[in-house]
This record gives sequence, C-alpha cells and structure tokens, in this order.
Amino acid sequence: MLAAGGGFALIDYHARLSSIMPPMSADRPEPQAYVDIMAFLARTAGAKAGTVEQTTQSQSFRLARLPAGGRIAAAEGKLETLEWPAWRGGLHGLAYSPADQINAANAKSLKVAWRWTSANMGPSAESRSITTPIMVGGVLYATAGLTRNVVAIDAATGETLWVWRAAEDPARYENAPRKGAGRGVAYWANPRGGARIFTVTPGFSLVALDAATGRPAAGFGQGGTVDLMKGLRGAPEDRLPDIGSSSPPLIIGDVVVVGPAHLVGLRPRSRANVKGDVRGFDARTGRLLWTFHTIPQKGEPGYETWTPEALEYSGNGGVWAPMSADPVTGAIFLPVEAGTSDVYGGERPGVNLYTSSLVSLDGRTGKVRWARQLVHHDVWDWDTPAMPILADIPQASGRPKRAVLQITKQGFVFSFDRDTGAPIWPIEERPVPPSDVPGERVSKTQPAPVKPLPFDRQGVSIDDLIDFTPALRAEAIEAVKPYRLGKFMAPPSLASAPDGTRGTISLPNVLGGGNWEGGAFDPATGMLYLGSMTQPGILALGPAPKGSDIAYVSAGGRTPNVRGLPLIKPPYGRITAIDMKSGDHAWMMANADTPRQIATNPALAGVTLPRTGVVSRAGLLATKTLLFAGEGMQGSAVFRAHDKATGAIVAEIPLPGTQTGLPMTYVLRGKQYIVMAVASPGGAEIIALALAQ
Repeated sequence: MLAAGGGFALIDYHARLSSIMPPMSADRPEPQAYVDIMAFLARTAGAKAGTVEQTTQSQSFRLARLPAGGRIAAAEGKLETLEWPAWRGGLHGLAYSPADQINAANAKSLKVAWRWTSANMGPSAESRSITTPIMVGGVLYATAGLTRNVVAIDAATGETLWVWRAAEDPARYENAPRKGAGRGVAYWANPRGGARIFTVTPGFSLVALDAATGRPAAGFGQGGTVDLMKGLRGAPEDRLPDIGSSSPPLIIGDVVVVGPAHLVGLRPRSRANVKGDVRGFDARTGRLLWTFHTIPQKGEPGYETWTPEALEYSGNGGVWAPMSADPVTGAIFLPVEAGTSDVYGGERPGVNLYTSSLVSLDGRTGKVRWARQLVHHDVWDWDTPAMPILADIPQASGRPKRAVLQITKQGFVFSFDRDTGAPIWPIEERPVPPSDVPGERVSKTQPAPVKPLPFDRQGVSIDDLIDFTPALRAEAIEAVKPYRLGKFMAPPSLASAPDGTRGTISLPNVLGGGNWEGGAFDPATGMLYLGSMTQPGILALGPAPKGSDIAYVSAGGRTPNVRGLPLIKPPYGRITAIDMKSGDHAWMMANADTPRQIATNPALAGVTLPRTGVVSRAGLLATKTLLFAGEGMQGSAVFRAHDKATGAIVAEIPLPGTQTGLPMTYVLRGKQYIVMAVASPGGAEIIALALAQ
C-alpha cells in the first residue's frame, strides 16, 4: 500500500497495530489483513492506494512493511505486489512471506518460469553460488560470479537490466579470504529520492550503486567506494590483512553496518591476526560513524575476560554471517565468530568476550545494549553462524513476546528477550570435559538452554554408530578405536596423544549442526523451522610448522567410514519444526530421500532403509500456506513443499540443479514467484518457479 500523497512511513504504526491484536484469538487477522486495515485507514485519511511497478529516483514515498520486512501493494484487497527487500525478506530475518497464491492444492504445478545464468561472470565459471536475490520495485538484485558482480534482473522475465563489476586491485582480489558471489546485496531507499544497492567486494571495499543504473553512487566515499582495509586493528605491515566478507551489509535507517570475515582459522599462520571490528557508515556519504570492538580494548567491558598480552595480538572475532535489526528500537544483532585460532586457545586464556557471542548494539551509535556468550573460550570453531531471527512469538495473553532466536552450530536455539537479553527459558552452565593438550585451558562449563531441546545430535557414543547389520556395527566399532569418542563439547586432543589416540571424534563437526542457512519463522503460528546436518569430524591437534608463534594447529584427518557408509546412524540431514510458544519440537524429518550411493551399497543388500536424508542443510522458506525446502549444497535437484503443521510432503518439484542459494518469494503483477540460486557446471543459475497461467 502506498501513501501516495503523504509519503509516510507506516512501520511504527504496523508494529503497534499487530502487537495489540490478540495473536491467540480465534479471529486473529492474517499478516495481509494488517496491511489491509492500514490501507483502509490511509484511504480514509485521503491517501490513494496503488500498485508498485518500479522505484525511481524521483519518488520519495515509503512503503508499508510487513513484520517480515516485506513490502506490499494492494489494490481493492487483491495482492498485486509483495516485495522481498532484504536478504531473508526483511531486517528481522524471518524468511517468511504472507504470499498464498502457491498452496497445497497447486504447488505440484510449479514450473520453471525463467532461468538466468552467471556463466560469463568472472574469469571462470562459479558452479555453486550462495547468493539470495532481493526484490524491490519489480527488479531482482543479486551477486554473481567469482568476482562478485552485482546484477539487476527483471523479476518477471529474468532479463538482465544492468551489471556492475568491481575494478578490484588484483593483489587484493588474489589475497581475498572470501571470493565468489557471496550471499547477496542490501538495498537503501533515500528518503530524499533515489535508492542504492550496497555490496562488499571480495577485496574488502564497501560499494554503493545507483539502483536504477548500476553506476557507482555519487557522493559516497571515493567514487562510490569506501576502502574497508583502512582503520583496521592488528593489520600486518608487510602484507595485506586476512579479512573480507561474503555477506550483505546490514542497513538500519541511514546506517550501513559491515561485519568482516577471515580465512578459516584451523591452521593459522600466527597467533596474531587482524581484529574483526564491526563498523557503521553513513549511507549517504560513506563517513565512518562508529566502530564496535568485538575484541575489547583496555577500559571496555569484556577486557577482563582476556589476558592483556593476548588482547594485543589476538584477532578474528568477526561477524561473517548476516546481521539483523529491529527498526522500531534501532537495535542491531551481531552473530560473532571465535577468536584466533579456531581449535587451539592456549594463546588466548580466558572466556574471550565478545567472541562466539550474540551481541546487541544501538544501530545509530554502535554502543552495546547487551551481550550473551554462547561458547566460552571457543576451541570447536563453533562461532555464531546464522542471522539472528527477531521473532514476535504469539502468547495466550495477547501481546507477543519480542524475542531474538539464535541458531548455533552446536545444535541449540538460544532464545532471548531482544530488548533486555534475558533468556526466554533458563540457560544452564553445564560441566564439559577438560583438555589434556599442553597449554590449553578450556572453560569448565558451557551454556546450554533448557528449551528448546537440541535440534541435532550432540556427542558421539557407540550407540550412535551405524547398526544396519551386526557386521557393519562391528566394523564401525573397529573404525573408531584409534580415536576418542567425544562427549558433547569434548575439546580437541593431540593427533599423537600419550594414550595412543589420534584425535577426538566430535559431533557436530566444525561446520555444525546449524550454520549460515539459518531457519524460517512463521509469525502467525510461532513455529520455527530449521535445517541441520549430522556429520562427525576429527578434532585433532599437531605442532605448528617451524617458525610459527602458535603451539598447535589442526591436524584432523578424514573421518572414517564403513564400506563407504557414513559412520553415524541416519538421518544425515534434518528439517526440524519447533513451537516457540512452548519450546517443544513439533516434528523432525530427514531432509531428503536416501542417496543412490547408499541405497545401492552392496553392504546393505536385503536391508530395509529408512529415509536417510543427505549431509547438507536445507534452504528453507515459509509462506502463509507452506514450508518450502531445497536440499542444500550437497543435495539433489529437488524442491519440496511441506505441510507446516506436520512436515508431510505436499509436492516435489524438479529443479535444473541443486538448490545452493536460499529460496525467496515475491508477488509481481498478481503472480507469485519462488526464486533461488541452483548449481550448474557451466555457471550457477538463478531460477524462478511459478504457476503456469
């Protein structure tokens, strides 16, 4: 709905209206109804309703925003345009849309409406892309190719409208720790007219582009670019720093927030590294507004959780996953990674705030509102990996609970009041196994929420090993004898330990559990959906190479298998539904059919297999009617529609390639589309699914 004559932002009014409507009552309005109510009130006040066709620099209106951050245009009650203006639909990160044209009755009729290829984007083809487009004003904006080009695509036809490619210093590009298309872009509508697309290049520059033309935005930085290498703490003097980003910036009001990523820190060159500070910039000019030190300086809160020496040289602590924000309060939420190094912390004694934490800042000033550490002194590489989900959880009292939900690699959902940081359910400090690695001092306890229960396996025992046949169980037991079977949060051990073992088998492994794919939240029901994988890994340490100033680095080898079969019982990947009103699991299912290489394994001849799923994390999208799921990076070319209440498969839609970017949806000229990046050997594609008309 457009307030065509007034140009008013309706977000504050929408938040008020939706909060006072009893969410648990039988006649609770659907999300679209809230927009319809506002449309009626706006028309009564003299505004005109219309549809959104495009956004141009001459327009200065603001659109009504849904709880998910989407934008709607309604004409006489008919849903004509529903946008997807941020990475997971909006600043709240819900991955939810009230679109309902595609439903249980017709989902099986979905067909590929158009295909867009990245084949010629970059020096060679990128076969797997993790980009998720956004859609504003009938245009999709996405990243593409190894050099992270930015593209504008007609949302109805798939036609390329413009392409921008960074003129990156070759040395910076070659040094970049995060090459490739990345996860996408961010959109900013200037209240004074016009709009900008923001991206972070592989070589770590923040770029603002004119949304209409793709040209660098005049007045922003130097020629549309801000050099993010400048002003870093701990950057080496003799070489380029190990820093970059693959996630879109976060935009809250007129502030662009950038979080950095580093090289994988399993085998760091040194105990010293550049620090992963988070910075806020003016969206108009590129001027630096504030810096948040994820690794504190002297005099800042958290300083006492490190030794002064370690604070000088320790690095990492970046925010490589996408961030979220609450436009009503101006709060932003940062999922912070571990410090240097990922699996050995002997060089950084203490619990090491703010690493492996969820931190809330004031988006205007960068000041800390509250922080909760989710892993003390992280030596599992279990940094906070997913966009925090800002959920309004329905309550019987009628006023929803303003929560932030953090999905973790270790298989937990931590739930906090997003204004105060108070836990929704108690969080216990539970004893965990000690380390016998020389110099390592792990925390004696680790935080664990009482609710919800873990959404994937935690820890490894003999009972977790495959038992399809007695022979396979015996071989599995023999295969793990050289290793320690790790209880949950058992730390890494030496690859040549005094007891003769070669490391610790850990579950989840360093990739999780949960990861950057995150989940989807349905604000109408309070249901959280998330994807995870069940794959063990070897946590083993060996001496660092000669000349290094760190004692140990990762020496983990390949996890053993049994005749080509995974060591651990299936499912190997899961989709879990959690009712966040109660904290209870509603259902859990395998994320895919049994792969051919397992189903046809000769060792399983005559064995009736369960549906095993695949070692991957499903890309999820929730709508008013259905839960949609791809199979993720290691899956097959199938996209499924599920019943949200039970998980039952409603439809299976073939894709031209495996879903690798997360799915999104929008409505344009009355037609609903579902769009995602899929794998292709000749160059990753972006495809659109729609109902044939």
